[in-house]
Amino acid sequence: MTKVWLITGASSGFGRAIAEAVLAEGDVVVGAVRRPEALDDLVAAHPDQTEALRLDVAETGAAEAAVRDVIARHGRVDVLVNNAGRTHVGAFEETTERELRELFEVHVFGPVALTRAVLPHMRERKSGAIVQMSSMGGQMSFAGFSAYSGTKFALEGLSEGLADEAAEFGIKVLIVEPGSFRTSLFETGRKGDSADSGLYAKVSETRGAVSGGDGKQPGDPAKAAALILAALKSEKTPLRLPLGDDGVDAVLGHLEQVRGDVAGWEERARATAFTSRQ
Repeated sequence: MTKVWLITGASSGFGRAIAEAVLAEGDVVVGAVRRPEALDDLVAAHPDQTEALRLDVAETGAAEAAVRDVIARHGRVDVLVNNAGRTHVGAFEETTERELRELFEVHVFGPVALTRAVLPHMRERKSGAIVQMSSMGGQMSFAGFSAYSGTKFALEGLSEGLADEAAEFGIKVLIVEPGSFRTSLFETGRKGDSADSGLYAKVSETRGAVSGGDGKQPGDPAKAAALILAALKSEKTPLRLPLGDDGVDAVLGHLEQVRGDVAGWEERARATAFTSRQ
């Protein structure tokens, strides 16, 4: 049966790669993008399978109408892929409230609004899948990425709770945690930067790595897209799917760090219960 995919940020990066993989399987793609003309070539190549939907995910009030429009024309949304996003580099101290709120609008409140909009229809049909494009930064963080990771941590926490709630209705939730992939995420003009005082040497190192990293990332978005589709088709879809050597290493390494922290203080942590007084 042909599936209908609603993919945000479908004009480039992972969104584009997922859209192309979906089209190759004969499914329908509704690409939600801020500039519909960015999908002209995809629509022209697959006119019966592709359409562009103008949507800025940060404008959360538009989510319900957008989903209603897609369902009116296609009858359903089988898979929602919350992919739209951008990177941001800045020290915790130097990231402004405005910058932080704008990042949360794109990475948290936008996906939440769209997910809420599709859930009633998926529940009614007792099927569907929600793909949350997170990052290895949704499991760990480091200097310069506190704001970015903060949004991804939030998205993952919301999604883990959602997965537990939605499972009884036949709805899958897949959290994707890529490492460094050759997308346009690090392109100048697409990433956010907080003002740099030079006070934090590690943040400056991160800025340098990001600025010089575009086009050199080891990960292949097409291979990532193929694995995402395979995970969704699997009888046992994982809740989390880290991608790339660096992504897998980062997530596993962080888990070991957490285990070490807990084990080192476990005895004293367990001894914090009330003791009976007789």
